[in-house]
Amino acid sequence: MRFCPLGDGLWEVGNDVGNINEDRPAKLSCRNVWKIYGEDPAQFFSGGNGKVDDPEAHAQAIRDSGHIVASANVSFDVGEGEIFVIMGLSGSGKSTMVRCLSRLVEPTAGEVLLDGDDLLRKSAAELIEIRRHKMGMVFQSFGLLPHLNVIENIAFPLKLQGVPVAERKERAEKVIALVGLEGREDSYPRQLSGGQQQRVGIARSLAVEPDLWFLDEPFSALDPLIRRQMQDEFLRIQEMLHKSIVFITHDFLEALRIADRMMIMRDGLVVQMGTPAELIVNPADDYVAEFTSDVPITRVLTAGDVVDRARKPTARMPRVEQDCTVEALLGQLASNASGVAVTGADGEPIGIATAQGVIAALAAEPARSGDAT
Repeated sequence: MRFCPLGDGLWEVGNDVGNINEDRPAKLSCRNVWKIYGEDPAQFFSGGNGKVDDPEAHAQAIRDSGHIVASANVSFDVGEGEIFVIMGLSGSGKSTMVRCLSRLVEPTAGEVLLDGDDLLRKSAAELIEIRRHKMGMVFQSFGLLPHLNVIENIAFPLKLQGVPVAERKERAEKVIALVGLEGREDSYPRQLSGGQQQRVGIARSLAVEPDLWFLDEPFSALDPLIRRQMQDEFLRIQEMLHKSIVFITHDFLEALRIADRMMIMRDGLVVQMGTPAELIVNPADDYVAEFTSDVPITRVLTAGDVVDRARKPTARMPRVEQDCTVEALLGQLASNASGVAVTGADGEPIGIATAQGVIAALAAEPARSGDAT
């Protein structure tokens, strides 16, 4: 028996921090991107490539000149089918970055590559076509058109593309089913709950069948219970569609649930990048540690961390993968006093996880505020 529920902390621990999985080629690449506000931002860069010897010192010099540094030397890749989360406090530059990626805000310097093609070199007309056909965007503000009903709101971007009426209705109906809004096709935004309105926003962004999906704090305005339900819905949709996603949030617990990899920003700069587990276990500084302080350690430790490799499992023991979180493992251990077999990447048993082993591992962890252990 294999047990490890989707969305509760499955990570590819062990990859180099910040690098995408080798079998997951880059869909989107951001290289040395800067966004400066002020009278003459371009003066600080030669050639517009954004490469500087000391980004922190360069950013400070720009601030000292009276300019505002919204993003500073930001570089990362988003793999095909990957959920890449960007987070930070208000003013850290996370929302500026997602707008730079789509060129809703023009970067001052750097490169943004979609399938190896530099978006910053595209004309306005070319960019409109890319946004219409390759990008989906969802923001905290639902942005629904109040005079259109659900199916009309969802089909609106298809109408802008010039898609025939019958085809756009068919495509809109498909995504309505995908997000669970059947029966509400004729409802208007004022007749929907906040969660339902956000589902319409998600469906509208998916109607164009985008290659790349941008979500900027899409669930922040929702009540906690509805927010968790929307996270579940988001993960369900991603499990079916495998989109390349850039997701903005300020909530580490939300990032923990959904991220394949994540990046934390401060003052426009990248502080740390990696899997959620890597950031929790090895925070780069106190700023990152503060973000992770409320995360229960049971969501971070895995069966592979607590396995007793000297013990051989029996044939009757239930099995879990080594990446399965201790949080998910506890239920199995409660009903299997002798332990649970832990399997490696090849599916073969590598040892046994026991309740005693979990307790020993938790006891060895340094005390952290917020641990729910």
